[in-house]
Amino acid sequence: MRDGFTDGLTVTRCLEIISEASRRLPEELKARHPAIAWRQMAAAGNVYRHNYEDVAARLVWETVQQDLPSLRAAVEDELARR
Repeated sequence: MRDGFTDGLTVTRCLEIISEASRRLPEELKARHPAIAWRQMAAAGNVYRHNYEDVAARLVWETVQQDLPSLRAAVEDELARR
């Protein structure tokens, strides 16, 4: 059974994984996508992991709505380069 709380935890965990993965990307890849806020993405993971009581559902939703589309476009661009 799913509920809003579980969905919120799931999305937050996915953002945490994205944050951690962003730390491992080569600098030249990041340079090809300057519109992505790479440092903020990496820093957000620290909040998700260590200050989870400060993670507001509204901010998680704003991240999903405002930041993930450009990240997805960057991922698609990188995959097309292969």
